[in-house]
Amino acid sequence: MHLAALTIHPVKSLRGEPVAAADLERAGLRGDRRWMLVGPDGGAVTARRNPGLLGVGARTTPAGGVVLSHPGHEDLRVEPPVDGPPVAVTLSRVDRALAAGPAADAWLRAVLGLDVRLVWQDDPARRPVDEAHGGRPGDPLSLADDGPVLVTVVASLRRLDEWVAAAPARTSPGPAGRVDPGAGSGAGAPGARPEPLAMERFRPNFVVDGDVEPFAADAWTGIRVGEVELRFAEHCDRCAMTTVDPVTLARGQEPLRTLAKHRRWDGKVWFGVRMVPVTTGRVAVGDPVTVLGERRPGG
Repeated sequence: MHLAALTIHPVKSLRGEPVAAADLERAGLRGDRRWMLVGPDGGAVTARRNPGLLGVGARTTPAGGVVLSHPGHEDLRVEPPVDGPPVAVTLSRVDRALAAGPAADAWLRAVLGLDVRLVWQDDPARRPVDEAHGGRPGDPLSLADDGPVLVTVVASLRRLDEWVAAAPARTSPGPAGRVDPGAGSGAGAPGARPEPLAMERFRPNFVVDGDVEPFAADAWTGIRVGEVELRFAEHCDRCAMTTVDPVTLARGQEPLRTLAKHRRWDGKVWFGVRMVPVTTGRVAVGDPVTVLGERRPGG
């Protein structure tokens, strides 16, 4: 097995940044999810309700900042506001972040048409990984939902594509009551095979490929990627963000419809695993991936 893809998501819910190599820290990949958008009440603004966020590009800078991009707008570079004013936020296990400033807020409001502010997490150590999500004392967390590193497997996505292609086509009302034959499956024309799902829908940090069975990661207790080690924290439950096409930003029924048929337990659907770094260091696409332990079925 090997690391087939590596992605940093600098801003929570904005587009990710594929990279060839990155530094893995205790809180995850350096620069991953240290920024987020909040509304007037301090609540996180995400693509679950606002799919347009996924159309905004974000890439890291050497100093830990971010460059925001969107068609029709000049790129905006924002560096960490280390002395910025604190903003009260309501994300779980963190009460405040630092304001990026009015220029960033104005740019995002112009692009998104939403009343939002950009904020930066100054210290991931102030936000521990919840014990209910596999955390242990001292595990720091970025502004990610629940875990520092999300790992997915190419073979699992290919199996999901097979399940989606095998599912009976469904129709749903289109504009003005017209029926859209492809609305349920993502097919372009009646009877057409659905396009493969993009792994980007699942927003992983590490994508593993090679000699590995579909959903084998469910049993992994730990892995080594190159010279760094990670331990299993929990399986990753999936939300409506996965139903947004990362290119067109259109929302459909997949993959949640098919995952609900094949990968549903405890009232949720599952794809990928969250992991916590045990050691730190440099990781790169092509690094070998070794399984350090596996749970027994039912264990």
